Amino acid sequence: MGFLFGSSLAAQPLHWVYDLQKLQGILAQDPNPEFRSESANPFYRRQTGQQSCYGDQAYVLLESLSECGDVNDLKQRTLKFFGPGSEYDTPVNNPYRARGGPRPQLPIEGPWRHASLKSFLKNVDMGKEETGCENDCQIDGIAKLAPVVAFYAGKPDMLEKVEQAVRVTQNNDVCVAETLAAARFLEHFILNGPDPKALDTVLDQLGDKNRKQPQDQDKSVIEHIQQVKENLSKTPQELIPTVFPNT
Repeated sequence: MGFLFGSSLAAQPLHWVYDLQKLQGILAQDPNPEFRSESANPFYRRQTGQQSCYGDQAYVLLESLSECGDVNDLKQRTLKFFGPGSEYDTPVNNPYRARGGPRPQLPIEGPWRHASLKSFLKNVDMGKEETGCENDCQIDGIAKLAPVVAFYAGKPDMLEKVEQAVRVTQNNDVCVAETLAAARFLEHFILNGPDPKALDTVLDQLGDKNRKQPQDQDKSVIEHIQQVKENLSKTPQELIPTVFPNT
């Protein structure tokens, strides 16, 4: 678990650098960029040693698990950490900021409040029982799942707990299906250690008609994992321009 948060802290200054040429230039100057003192993040700037919003979400989940483990508790802790009066509560991060208005000067100073968290805050304001964003399927769920998988690894309700935690902020079926697949991978490594057959093991699990926590999107997830298998021999520099030409 310390590795999870250590990685989040160390990588934060290079978070969201999508320009590969810029990133390659940074790495050419400093091939060991962990805890880089000067942020190169083009969207937001935090002091080195602080986490991205992904890491902060994982921290809140870990804190809730260690002290309570209840979904309503997780909702309240998420509201407190990212909501009114928090360091994330800035004008540029306002969930009600009108679309089409003046764009913020990037990078902003301070943390970035993700789209799913903005929807979460608005859903809480409206008194909704289901607080998660219905149209956000970004990486947040996978990025924060480590605490709950570590806590419930090997237990029959692990996947159920992961889904409950994810739907607090991302009530999106694609996001949940992808996150449950990632949870299967992480649990497998926690219980078995390194395994070159992990991809096949999770594919077998997802193809089992009696699998736990089945999702309508599991077939699409299987196709994504098959795509990963087909491209394992390629480097990121080879893969990104061909498979993700618009990135």
